Parts: sequence; structure tokens; C-alpha cells
Amino acid sequence: MTERDDKMGIGEYSCGVCKIHGCSKGEKEGLPKNCPTLDDESLDEILKMYTGEELLRAQKAALVESEGYCQKTRVEEIMDFARKCGFTNLGVAFCTGLKKEMAIFHKILTAHGFTVTSVICKNGSVAKKEFLHLKDQELVRPDTFEAMCNPIGQAVFLNKAMTELNILLGLCVGHDTLFIKHSEAPVTVLAVKDRVLGHNPVAALYMADGYYRKKLLPDEK
Repeated sequence: MTERDDKMGIGEYSCGVCKIHGCSKGEKEGLPKNCPTLDDESLDEILKMYTGEELLRAQKAALVESEGYCQKTRVEEIMDFARKCGFTNLGVAFCTGLKKEMAIFHKILTAHGFTVTSVICKNGSVAKKEFLHLKDQELVRPDTFEAMCNPIGQAVFLNKAMTELNILLGLCVGHDTLFIKHSEAPVTVLAVKDRVLGHNPVAALYMADGYYRKKLLPDEK
């Protein structure tokens, strides 16, 4: 990485701003010097990691993609992936703000023969202010009892249920990182939390040159 790249906010790799993307076409000519595709030594070691269960999941994911491409919803694709991997005992870690969506999701999964264990974010009813040492004004609703989100608890309870695949539904930023870290089963995501954009966070990217320009790109003229 050059000093100039560092000042521009470019890290070790910069696939996100690459204009070539020859990797997706099998074309290695003209790739940027920091392209990971050119790191043969690392790639040799990485490909050796696709063995056993990891190789199986990669194969099944590829089949889910090709069979449902632009035809199936993510709900359907999650069920397809679970079936192909032989997963029948599914876990869902969900936010209390999406409890209605959770009830519908539970109905769909069980209708397709899956066993569903679901754990809400507020499990344990732990006082947020006292446990996290917050000031009253730092609560969402000051002067009330506010239960903290307990993503480690969600992971542990799903681990106890011996779920084979865990699904995230609307966990907050940060809480999701704790859940993923402590989940013993592999994790996929149905939806993420974005209260402002109806849980469709990429809408902010679509509007970054318009409505959200001043907020997201303040230095651009």
C-alpha cells in the first residue's frame, strides 16, 4: 500500500473501487497490483481450506444460486440451502421489533417441515442501564425499564438447542457481531436492522448521490 493510497482510505485490497473485476471473467491481465487474485501463495492455502463440510456448503450454495437465480426469494433460498445441507433443526435470533415478521417466518419454516427454535433479543430481561453502566439519558426511553439486547444469550440458547443453521432476523449493528462470534452453528442472514429505511439498508447507497448526499458524502461538491 502506498502512502497516497493510505491517505485516500484505500486499505491492503481495494476490490470495492476496482474498475476491472477481471476475476469474475477468469481474466488476470491488467489487474491492479494489490488484487488478491494475483496472490497465488495465499490462494493455494485458501483453496486447501475448502474440504469436508466447507466444500459441501460451498457446493450447495452454488446450486442454490444457480437454481433460484432471479426467481426465488431469500426466504426460499434459505430453505433450499438448509435442505441441500441436510439441516432440519433451524434457529432464529430475532429482534423484538420484528416479532410480527418472526411469527410469519416461523409459520413458513414449519410448513416446510423444519423444526424451529427462536430466541428474542430481550431474553433474560436484563436491565440495560445497570448492566451496561449507562446514564438515563443514554437509554432509548429514559425513566423506564429497558431490557438490554442479549445476543450472546441468543447464541448460547440456540447452541443448547443444537440447531444446525442459525438465521439472523433484524439484530442491531454490533449485536449481530456478538451473536455470530458465539454461535456454534453456521449463520446466515434473512434481514438486518434499519429502522429508517424499512430494513433495506442498501437504499442509502442508492440515494447517496441524491437525498442522502449531504449526510453520507459531505465533502463532495
